Amino acid sequence: MGSKKGTTDAGDGAARAIGLPADCRMAAMAALYGELRGALDAPATALDGRAVERVDTAALQLLTLFRREAAARGRAVSWLGASEVLCEAAGTLGLSQALDLPAHAPA
Repeated sequence: MGSKKGTTDAGDGAARAIGLPADCRMAAMAALYGELRGALDAPATALDGRAVERVDTAALQLLTLFRREAAARGRAVSWLGASEVLCEAAGTLGLSQALDLPAHAPA
């Protein structure tokens, strides 16, 4: 069901944190999908997109669908941060609002 690398879960229904990979493109989608799907059972999920250096439309679509499904289930989703690359790609595709990305602050 995908790698748990970058995922933190207390196993007791606590919030879960998922770190997005630096290369967040099609090749990473199977593992990321498994992590996100598992996170739908947690009351809250924090996504960490600070390490993202490459991202494609498929990854952004997956994240958008995850946020929609989490909202439909009454689950909270927040961001620990998002890289400039992630913010720019989401902005280009008009998904910044749907993803509720935090404002990117230059390093």
